[in-house]
Amino acid sequence: MLSFIIRRTLSIIPTLLGVSIVIFLMLAITPGDPAELLLGERATEETLENMREHLGLNEPLYVQYGMFLKRLIKFDLGETIWTRQKVWDEIKQRYPATIELSVAAMFLSCFFGIILGIISATKQYSWFDYMSMIASLIGVSIPVFWLGLVLMLVFSLYLGWFPMSGRLGVDVDIEIITNFYVLDAILTRNWAGLRDVIWHLTLPAVALSTIPLAIIARMTRSSMLEVLRQDYIKTAKAKGLGQTKVVLKHALRNGLIPVITVIGLQFGIMLGAAILTETVFAWPGVGKWIFDGVVKRDYMVIQGGTMIVASCFVIVNLVVDVLYAVINPRISVK
Repeated sequence: MLSFIIRRTLSIIPTLLGVSIVIFLMLAITPGDPAELLLGERATEETLENMREHLGLNEPLYVQYGMFLKRLIKFDLGETIWTRQKVWDEIKQRYPATIELSVAAMFLSCFFGIILGIISATKQYSWFDYMSMIASLIGVSIPVFWLGLVLMLVFSLYLGWFPMSGRLGVDVDIEIITNFYVLDAILTRNWAGLRDVIWHLTLPAVALSTIPLAIIARMTRSSMLEVLRQDYIKTAKAKGLGQTKVVLKHALRNGLIPVITVIGLQFGIMLGAAILTETVFAWPGVGKWIFDGVVKRDYMVIQGGTMIVASCFVIVNLVVDVLYAVINPRISVK
């Protein structure tokens, strides 16, 4: 197992190297002058030329990429063009919000998706099966930004049950320790703050969870149907084991293997694809930060944010591969 983890970890390096090349080349061919964006349109040509030289923009592309790669190796993502803050500091401040939102959305997706998939598989061709699969199809088809706006309109504007945006109410204070507001509220035993954080988290998490929930439900149903047809399941039933025990103890563990793949991929996608949800709900995470960087054409923000998201994605896939052998010992890590 240890050698497998080491091999998979080393395989991350060429993946991230390829990502860095793609990001650098895409930004290099994008129209616009970072020096002009930084200094403004009224800057003199001499000042612009000095800034380009300072940023290394006068060098050939391979030299610029070498400078970019050298900074990455040192975990130096540079400074944002607009705020002049360290990109790494901005990420450390904002990424906990994205992780918190993604974990909440993935919890909802896994909890309800797996339950729906199991019930649909055990009650195949029933009205519940048809309704859940239709709901899953609708969930996959609805754009996240449209659903977010509808949730805000109904539950925030009309009913007033949930706040429309942000992570915390203006009249609520939480002692910040980790930047994970839920965890910070628990550590400081600020139960009023915890309720407010969860209240702000609910609508964005629901909006972000719909597509993964639908995918997980359909994959769980498909996998469980295949497992339930196996001979050892028929043998377990013939021995007199109850339906619940057969499904949960014998079928579910084997049926979860492809589901874990989907969960891992969806969670990795969530960490980077929460841009629309964060923008709609004004959630101060990395997704909205990268979106603002694209609008402002802040190259350092785009480069740093994309590399961090890509790193998290490949790490999540590594964890999923390791979980295969943990859940099903019959799978060889060789």
